[in-house]
Amino acid sequence: MAALGWLTPRRRSATARSVLAGEASAEAARKSALKSDPAGAPDPEIVEAEENVQVNTAQVEPEPAAEAAPDPFPVAGDDLAAAFFDLDNTVMQGAAIFHFGRGLYKREFFQRRELARFAWQQAWFRLAGVEDPEHMQDARDSALSIVKGHRVSELMAIGEEIYDEYMAERIWPGTRALAQAHLDAGQKVWLVTAAPVETATIIARHLGLTGALGTVAESVDGVYTGRLVGEPLHGPAKAEAVRALAAAEGLDLERCAAYSDSHNDIPMLSLVGHPYAINPDTKLRKHARANDWRLRDYRTGRKAVKVGVPAAAGVGAIAGGAAAAIALNRRRK
Repeated sequence: MAALGWLTPRRRSATARSVLAGEASAEAARKSALKSDPAGAPDPEIVEAEENVQVNTAQVEPEPAAEAAPDPFPVAGDDLAAAFFDLDNTVMQGAAIFHFGRGLYKREFFQRRELARFAWQQAWFRLAGVEDPEHMQDARDSALSIVKGHRVSELMAIGEEIYDEYMAERIWPGTRALAQAHLDAGQKVWLVTAAPVETATIIARHLGLTGALGTVAESVDGVYTGRLVGEPLHGPAKAEAVRALAAAEGLDLERCAAYSDSHNDIPMLSLVGHPYAINPDTKLRKHARANDWRLRDYRTGRKAVKVGVPAAAGVGAIAGGAAAAIALNRRRK
């Protein structure tokens, strides 16, 4: 649809609305992070599993390096660096907004017809592995109409339940380990997503991350109005949010890292000195190879190509991935 063309990054650069969305998201993220433990509070089961796995990490052989070993990354103690992770299909399988919709349907927030649309959009997303702007916009419009008139606190409480029901078991262990490597190095780690900032903040807290940048829905006296602040945090708006947060936090973007699966996030990835393509779609994979960006694919177990993450990070991903898998398996029992 022509009216949705503004969602496609290659057709537009940052606008006043995307700048507004980015700045609002950065402000919300910092406020939310200040309310929680600055060090984060990881899931205790994952922490316990990681401690058990670390005993055996010496048995894991790093991938042989064709050239001289790169400098350790992330750099421990570098307080001018941070990491920014896209959420959908990078940290978590599928789209957070669709899982949230399923949870709201279970609680009778909307009818079966709307659930069918959510299910179709989620199925398409998982099969195609990329974001379709029309589907994403439709989902966001539906979500805004559904939450209008509800209290923010009510949706936050429900979001906690929905995370346990539909999202916890869809976290990619490998990406979770990469995020943990930044935390272990003393760096802040932020999710960056078009999902509602409240939903993203819940996910970030469960993973022990610093906080989240997400789409900000307007609220008055704690009640959703059904309108957005600016526009959805998508494409250039994500880059604006990262830029605004980096300025507020005093970060050096050249020393920061960003991770995403989608070519829609090339503006964000291009901002930092250490861009990573995680489970990349075709366009992002091509762009990453052309620009010598690092690649990692957790969808099939195949190893990254020659420009993959450094050997040390690979070992961390294996160990951390095993730890997270153990923890998630416990939840199923």
